[in-house]
Amino acid sequence: MSIRIAIDGPAGAGKSTISRSAAKRLGFIYIDTGALYRAVGLAATRAGVEPKEGEAVDKLLTTIKVELAFNDKGEQIVLLNGEDVSGLIRTPEASMTASAISAIPSVRAFLLDLQRDIAKTNNVIMDGRDIGTVVLPDAEVKIFLTATPEARAERRYKELVEKGMDVKYEDILSDVITRDYNDSHREIAPLKQADDAVLADTTEVDLEGSIELIIKIIKEKTNGAV
Repeated sequence: MSIRIAIDGPAGAGKSTISRSAAKRLGFIYIDTGALYRAVGLAATRAGVEPKEGEAVDKLLTTIKVELAFNDKGEQIVLLNGEDVSGLIRTPEASMTASAISAIPSVRAFLLDLQRDIAKTNNVIMDGRDIGTVVLPDAEVKIFLTATPEARAERRYKELVEKGMDVKYEDILSDVITRDYNDSHREIAPLKQADDAVLADTTEVDLEGSIELIIKIIKEKTNGAV
């Protein structure tokens, strides 16, 4: 029987980095579901389709194939119609498009089975916005990972500056606040903490401390089975 770890939380909470590191240390497969929505968003952008154009999005879904693969280091690779788009989907623009595209019921249905199928036969740590509430409601461990908007914006700002991007902290903070509102107020699968999820606030915790916190919660909730 596989062990499924569901980690939800707002944008910029470090879910991907923390989940990936925890999965590696525990020998689990890490699934970044947000990357799947970003890939659909990229396809929409390339096709000139606006997320609000429901029928156009539905038609687009019949023309694309989104897949997850893993390289020899066990790192996740996102494929859009066979093309590795792992790097292309990490821009602020792609993030905002993903937020809009993920609110569309047909898009969520399009990706739901893919996410569940992977978790059926593997020990996984899967992160997103609705993993514990919708995708894997019966997951063995549920964690809601969060931090203040200011802390998340600061981390994202430093990350982008290190990559040589010309960005402003105020703009990123505004994007974070807007994304939080959109994610928590959408009609379909809004961002919220599952009733049985453990809250993990990393506002005052560094990356290593956050990873250790998540692993500690997982081990406690699985009674040492991990």
